[in-house]
Amino acid sequence: MSMSEPAVFRLHERLKADTIGLGSTSLCEIRLMNDSTWPWVLLVPAVTGIREIYQLSADQQHQLVRESSALSGAMMDVFGGDKMNVAALGNMVPQLHLHHIVRFEGDPAWPGPVWGKQAPVAYSDEELEQVRSRLAPVLTELEAGV
Repeated sequence: MSMSEPAVFRLHERLKADTIGLGSTSLCEIRLMNDSTWPWVLLVPAVTGIREIYQLSADQQHQLVRESSALSGAMMDVFGGDKMNVAALGNMVPQLHLHHIVRFEGDPAWPGPVWGKQAPVAYSDEELEQVRSRLAPVLTELEAGV
């Protein structure tokens, strides 16, 4: 690659293995965590070499917040949860990604964090089709630009 060619964005292998692609926005890839226990969607800014939100440009930061807020509100409307958890930990996967997890009082990890509470329960084909259908209006809005 020459100095003038921008680096090509590549999704981290762990994110690729643990999630299902749902679409993309002007900034992010939209990924569904393959764990049917919780409605759990990730936004992954398609910007090479970024580990932290502050490393994004100011415009990218604002766009990420707009997309995250729109996704959070729509997921709560669709799934009717008790709490929306949004987190950018990056301890296991250094590539910047924001988790959006709809939580329910009495879910298997409530009120604690979801990480490490139980093994992921992969979506069946039917469950995946159902969640895609429920998220379709959200995805359309995000893909159109928030």
